[in-house]
Amino acid sequence: MSEAEYFDKKFKKIKSKVMFKGKILNLRLDEVELPNGKIVEREVVEHKGAVGIVPVTSDNEVVLIKQYRYPIDKVIWEIPAGLLDEDESPLSCAIRELKEETGYTAKTFIKMAEFYLTPGNSNEYFHLYLAKDLTEGDTKLEDDEFLELKHVSLENALKLVMSNEIKDAKTMIGFCLAEKILKNQKDKS
Repeated sequence: MSEAEYFDKKFKKIKSKVMFKGKILNLRLDEVELPNGKIVEREVVEHKGAVGIVPVTSDNEVVLIKQYRYPIDKVIWEIPAGLLDEDESPLSCAIRELKEETGYTAKTFIKMAEFYLTPGNSNEYFHLYLAKDLTEGDTKLEDDEFLELKHVSLENALKLVMSNEIKDAKTMIGFCLAEKILKNQKDKS
């Protein structure tokens, strides 16, 4: 069997059991037949998806959020982000999350990327936006959100990534893409 034939052969799910059902995610244990006939177990985190927003002010500053993240037991800086509500479009979620977490509204949203965060064990699909033409307003934090905002130049934000002070993947990706998009827009004008 050639390598192409090996990988083209479908992995076959034999059985599946939901091990945990939560508000944010579910954990499923699947029994899978591999292309070579071997049977293995695969743990799968089912996630409803999320969005992240890189808000950039007219002064070319990004709006960062500082918050405590319980799973890693650390306070980190990151871009505004949130979970998709049921039947909510990614853009609607981005508009809502930007307003809730930062108070800002944006006239312009640019879809920068869509990607899987950890495809080895999760189906979480992430939508990443650049928000421009911002207007300040009041935040609408949820009861369990405790955030601090900070404005940083995009150049300094990238330095924070390079110095490993920002360790959040969506934020790192967002800054790199935003810089590229904004540079291309500036070069065209």
